[in-house]
Amino acid sequence: MEIVFLNKLSQTEEADGLGAAQVWIGEEEGVWSVGWRTTEGDGEKDSVWYEGRSWQEMLSIYRYQLALKLSEGYRPLIDGVFHEREEGGSRGLFVQKLYCYSDLHPRDDVYTELTVWRRRRAAAEHRAPYMIASNRLLKLISVFLPRNEAELFELPGMGESKVRAYGAELLAITCKGEQYRPFPLHWVMEELDAQDFINWSYRQKEQKYKLELDRFNQRQAILKGAAEGLGLEDISRQAELPRREVIEMLEVLEREGYDVDNVIRSELSGATEQEQEAIREAYQELGDRFLKPVMQRVYGDPNHGDMKLDEIYERLRLVRICYRRDEGGKQSAS
Repeated sequence: MEIVFLNKLSQTEEADGLGAAQVWIGEEEGVWSVGWRTTEGDGEKDSVWYEGRSWQEMLSIYRYQLALKLSEGYRPLIDGVFHEREEGGSRGLFVQKLYCYSDLHPRDDVYTELTVWRRRRAAAEHRAPYMIASNRLLKLISVFLPRNEAELFELPGMGESKVRAYGAELLAITCKGEQYRPFPLHWVMEELDAQDFINWSYRQKEQKYKLELDRFNQRQAILKGAAEGLGLEDISRQAELPRREVIEMLEVLEREGYDVDNVIRSELSGATEQEQEAIREAYQELGDRFLKPVMQRVYGDPNHGDMKLDEIYERLRLVRICYRRDEGGKQSAS
């Protein structure tokens, strides 16, 4: 096996135990390996994290396992250990430190009040709560407690449209609490402990790469299920995803060139040719971005026959995959 990457790591003082370690990536005849080597006494101990032919799977496992080790107190000798482009620039660092500070100094009472406000606003606007404001933005607001619109603008994620739409309501909440430190927030750069920030950063990477690995495994489960001719319900159970998310991923996989046609054909077997053609014609006339106009054009009453509304939308999404594929083929041919 040829070692194509090797980095040494050492433990910080607060880590459990002492010693050094190495993380390595190797390749032999198209088979990738990634592992962890620690020094214990006079000997070495190896742990193989992955062995297989998928570079992407290997990289996902490598990043997640390495993030776990770094959150345990290991530190790399050479930076860039995650093999990704790091966010740079003073503004990016400042924003990350604001997020870190807000995580380490929460004000749960204000945050809870803000989430209640967001839920009420989302219901009134018939929008998903995250479209009103993300959890991270609400946490920033709850910790730094802006007193006016100018201070709201200093928080990342508070653009002009959000301040115009929600600024007065947010300030009505934040002005009730005591603002411990004033704006502007540059003091965070000096006050935040450097080691606390490093530890926080590695915990963020651990969570990020865990999600990345989960997503990769879900993709593989869907592809495996499609290759085996499984139906949507079985694939959903195998991938541990709701049916709607499976369909959304099927659409992504279709665009990437994977063959998922067996699943789509099987699930559309209950729809007549006339129904599918009506859906295609509606997409042609109304566009394929929004489903509601197409649903109304084809089905009229949402309580269409024995079908529930979510079943109708599921069928619309499946036909849309075929429609977009066929339209893309026509454009390529022309």
